[in-house]
Amino acid sequence: MKTRHRQRLTLVGSITGAVIVALDGTVLTVVQPALQRDLHASFVQVQWTSTGYLIAVASLLVFAGRLGDRYGHQRVFAVGTLGFAATSAGIGAAPGIGWVIGLRVAQGVFGALLQPATLGMLRAAYPRDLLGMPIALRTSAIGVAAAAGPIVGGALAAQFGWRSVFFLSVAPAVAVGVLALVVRIPADGPRTGVALDLPGACLLALALVCLVHTLAGIPETGWTTATALGFLAVAAAGGAFVRHGRRTPSPLVPPGVLRSATVASALGVLVTASAALFGALFVGTYFLQDVLGLDPLESGLRVLPLAATMVLGAPVSAVLARRYGPRRTAGAGMVLVALGILLFSRLDRAATAPEIGGCFFALGAGFATVMVTATAVIVHHASLEHAGVAGGLQQTAMNIGPTLGVAAATMLLRLPGAGAFAAAMGPALAALAAVAALGALLTVALPGREPLSR
Repeated sequence: MKTRHRQRLTLVGSITGAVIVALDGTVLTVVQPALQRDLHASFVQVQWTSTGYLIAVASLLVFAGRLGDRYGHQRVFAVGTLGFAATSAGIGAAPGIGWVIGLRVAQGVFGALLQPATLGMLRAAYPRDLLGMPIALRTSAIGVAAAAGPIVGGALAAQFGWRSVFFLSVAPAVAVGVLALVVRIPADGPRTGVALDLPGACLLALALVCLVHTLAGIPETGWTTATALGFLAVAAAGGAFVRHGRRTPSPLVPPGVLRSATVASALGVLVTASAALFGALFVGTYFLQDVLGLDPLESGLRVLPLAATMVLGAPVSAVLARRYGPRRTAGAGMVLVALGILLFSRLDRAATAPEIGGCFFALGAGFATVMVTATAVIVHHASLEHAGVAGGLQQTAMNIGPTLGVAAATMLLRLPGAGAFAAAMGPALAALAAVAALGALLTVALPGREPLSR
């Protein structure tokens, strides 16, 4: 098979895998109320269908990337997609809420396997200087899935019931899983010299489990003693992971990756950008529905400019990054994110649809630019031997950031003396804009005019 055809098939598989995961998360949100009624579940049980998945996927992403570096990203991707399909079908046929929660945790494990592999396969199939556009197309597809998920999920649930949405991803997941087994990338073979570092994987997983569980609990309980203890556990497990990495000859995250200012800055940019965006979306949802009195559909229409600019802006971002370099491109994107949030903080009950749409337009354009550019930097600076770990770190940042943003927004809205939501919204969004400004400062360490070629 010609190299170009192999690259196109790899891109199709990578995009489909990323879309399956993005679509699954959005359709679940739509059907949770119906699932709760049908299975006679409590609110806490339904919440665990999301929290259990998030904990599983976030804690295993880096180790899953390491498995791809060791055994080949296509093999790990195939296992992930086929397992994801099987668990999706299982959830659709689950007899009770306990089965749904358990299968969602298992689905998180398979989701962790396939997500870093989508980037690892691209790194193996494309030369370094051609990675920008495939990553941009992948980002655009994720934006389409995020925008279409609630609509498709709602339509399926209304017509066929909540179980039908979990069969939506089965056929495409099976198709790309089989495709990954059939079409081989020559550079993506097993590497026996890559050690797995199981102790390091366990320590990192423990730190991330504690972090995600603690952050996920803040919106419901606020800051409590358990929250403080959770962060202490994160610090202890994280410190043990760092010490272990310094002493072992083949650590889970190679020293060259950890000590790279470029990679560390790109990861920091992704965390701050996603935290600022999702924190602002959390606040914005309450503003649209509780302050302006819009229903969920009307609120969704107001947010559409964000999805549209993400879809259309991602390919443009790849071109801009090649022309102006990641430093300027990502810096401009972070400024747009901060600007969009600051504009949103000035809205009140008299806000018009164009004003709201303008805020989301700036947010979407900025976030697409940052996500494409920072991801390309991370993947580009990883060697083939460490492409999976790099992809795992990128995916971890994109999972931790939103959780951190929502937790921060919740705490800011609950501060003593914050008052009513309308009064607390401005300061909370201003703080999130400051987070985006911090991300803009981090872009200084990214490469200049010659970013994606060596």
